[in-house]
Amino acid sequence: VSWSEALLLGVFPPIRREINDSEGHPSSSHQALKGTSKWATSLESLLEDPEGVKRFREFLKKEFSEENVLFWLACEEFKKTQGKKQMQEKAKEIYVTFLSSKASSQVNVEGQSRLSETILETPHPLMFQKLQDQIFNLMKYDSYSRFLKSDIFLNHKKSEEQEENSPEAQTAAKRASRIYNT
Repeated sequence: VSWSEALLLGVFPPIRREINDSEGHPSSSHQALKGTSKWATSLESLLEDPEGVKRFREFLKKEFSEENVLFWLACEEFKKTQGKKQMQEKAKEIYVTFLSSKASSQVNVEGQSRLSETILETPHPLMFQKLQDQIFNLMKYDSYSRFLKSDIFLNHKKSEEQEENSPEAQTAAKRASRIYNT
């Protein structure tokens, strides 16, 4: 699978941004939240969860703006790229796919902040950061709030709640409670 195919298939690992307490341990308030409850806390939390990304992409596809999250994911993956040759290849792929005037999935970024092809020769991990931040803010202040009101999100939330309230889930929770409270 090529890098661009992997991007379109959504097979990149989630982005981890730990929130720690004063002692440096992962925050328990974020650990307790799962699924739609966690997604609703912030766009960052949504983008950390592969299922959240999948549902958000599904929503953006219906809004004809899936390229925004795909570009954001590509930039996150690009930051982890090692080696100049690989960086050049991935930078060019991001440029051709999302930023050039002939891009197949062109993102809507301010004209002045578009990159010229010459910068692709000397890539660095944060070369797309300004554009990625623009797209993140576009999603955060535009699409994300609509996503939280969408049928995709609300139906997923409803099915989660039904699973939590099922007799099997309650029995498992009681067993776990007995185990940890003895």
